[in-house]
Amino acid sequence: MKLSKKIIFPLLLPVLGCCSFFMLPAPGWESKFVKVSKTGALEYMPDAQGNTIPDFSRVGYYFGDRPLPRIAVVKTISATGTDNDQQHIQAAIDEIAGQTPDADGFRGALLLKKGTYYIPDRIRITTSGIVLRGEAGTRLVATAKTQVSLIDVSGSGQAREVPGSRVKITDGYVPTGATSFHVADASGFRPGDAVILFRPGTQQWITDLQMDRIVTRPGTKQWRPGEYDLRYERTITKIAGNKVTVDNPVVMPLETKYGGGELYKYTFEGRIRQVGVEDLLCESTFDADTAENHAWDAVAFGKAEHCWVTGVTARYFGYSCVNLKRDARNISVLNSNCFEHKSIITGSRRYSFNNSGQLNLFMNCHATDGRHDYVTGAITCGPNVFVHCTAKRTHADIGPHHRWASGTLYDNIVTDGEINVQDRGNWGSGHGWAGVTQVVWNCTVKRAAIQSPWASGKNYCIGLTGEKYNGRLKDRPDAEWEGQNKPGVTPASLYQAQLAARKGK
Repeated sequence: MKLSKKIIFPLLLPVLGCCSFFMLPAPGWESKFVKVSKTGALEYMPDAQGNTIPDFSRVGYYFGDRPLPRIAVVKTISATGTDNDQQHIQAAIDEIAGQTPDADGFRGALLLKKGTYYIPDRIRITTSGIVLRGEAGTRLVATAKTQVSLIDVSGSGQAREVPGSRVKITDGYVPTGATSFHVADASGFRPGDAVILFRPGTQQWITDLQMDRIVTRPGTKQWRPGEYDLRYERTITKIAGNKVTVDNPVVMPLETKYGGGELYKYTFEGRIRQVGVEDLLCESTFDADTAENHAWDAVAFGKAEHCWVTGVTARYFGYSCVNLKRDARNISVLNSNCFEHKSIITGSRRYSFNNSGQLNLFMNCHATDGRHDYVTGAITCGPNVFVHCTAKRTHADIGPHHRWASGTLYDNIVTDGEINVQDRGNWGSGHGWAGVTQVVWNCTVKRAAIQSPWASGKNYCIGLTGEKYNGRLKDRPDAEWEGQNKPGVTPASLYQAQLAARKGK
C-alpha cells in the first residue's frame, strides 16, 4: 500500500529527531594562543617575550581588501587545432598590451572560446592589466619537449633600494606579530611608502640554529651569512615620532643579538600587476608516466603583484599547477586543481602549488599524485596562506620544504600524507631548519612532525587530526602542540576569522 506524503512526513519526524539527538556537534574549544571575544574580535595571547601568532589576513589580491574583478572581454579567438594557436593567442595578448589601460589599470580580457588549443612553447604575459580567460571546454595542450611554463606571467627588473633611505631599527627585540617598531630616524618616511623590512642572516644566528654543522654527505652545503638575509615587503601605514607602523606583521623576532633589523624604501620598476588567468583546463603531452621532457608548470608568476589565478585545472605536468616565484607577491590562487603529475618521483618535481614569494594566498585547491603539494621554498618571506586545500595519493610531505620559510599558515589542509615542519638535516644539499612561525591550524593528516627551531621563534600545531611522530631527526624541540585529535577548535578557520575580524564582520 502506498503511503501519502501527508502520512510519510509525520512518520519521519521522530526518526529525524532521534538522529539529530545523536548527531549533536562536539563542543567547541579555544586555543590558548587565539581567543574569540563576544563581538567576534580576536585576542592574541603573547608569550613572555611578547610573541603572538600573527595576523595572516592581509594576503592575496590587494591584501584581501578587494574582490576579484570581472574584466570585460575586448578580444575573442577560437581554436584552430594546430600549433598556430600559440601564435594567435600571443598576438592577441600583444594587441591588448598595446591598448591604453582604463582608470583602474586594466586593458581587458582575452576570451578563448571552447576548443582545444595546441601550445608548442609557452604563452607570455609581460604587461599589466591583462586577463586570459577560457570558457567551459577551453583546453590548452602544452606540446613542448622541454620543461617550460605553459602560461608565463612576469614583468622585468628587480627591487632596488632607494639610496640614503636605510635606517636601523632601535628596539632590542621586536616580537613576532608586531606591526610597529622604532627606528633611529623616521623623518625620511611617509605613510604609503613601500619599504623593505630587512633582517640579516648573521653567523651567530646560523651557529645558534646549528646550521653550520649539518651532518655532511656529498653535496651538503652549510649555511653561510648573507645567503639568509630576509627582505619583507611592507607598506608604512603610520608614523609617530620615530615609531613606524606597517601594514603586515613581523613574522619572526628581530633581535639585537642576531643583527636586529633595518628599514629602507625601495622601488620595483618593471614589476607588473593586475593580471588574471581564469577558467582553463591545461594539459601537457607526455611519453610515459615518468616523462621528464615536457611542460613543467601550467601557470608561473614572477615579478608580478596583485594578480590572480582561478578555476584552472592542470593535468600531466611535471612540477606544478601554479608556481609563484621569488618576486611574485599578493597573488590569489583560488579554486584550482593539479592532477596526475607525470615525472619520475624524486626531488624538484611534483610541487603542485609552489610558493617562493610573499603575501600570497592559496584557497580551495586540490591535488593528486604530488610530492610537495602545498609548499614554500628557501627563505620564503611571509605572511603566506594555504587554506581549505586537499591532497591525495601523496608521495612526500606538505609544509616548508627547506631553508627557513617564515610566516606561513596551513589552515584546514586535508591530506592522506604528512605535514612536516622540522629540521630536514642534510636532505637535498643541506635543507636544515625548514621554517619558523609556521602555523598548522585544524588540519587532517596521516601523520605530522611539527617542531620548533633552536632559535628565533616557534611553530604551532593547533587542532590537528592525525598521528604525531618524531620526524627526520631525533631530539628536536617540539612546536606548540594543542588539541591533537580534539575536534571543534574555534575558530574553525584561523584565516577566515582573522579576515572577518579585520573587516569588522
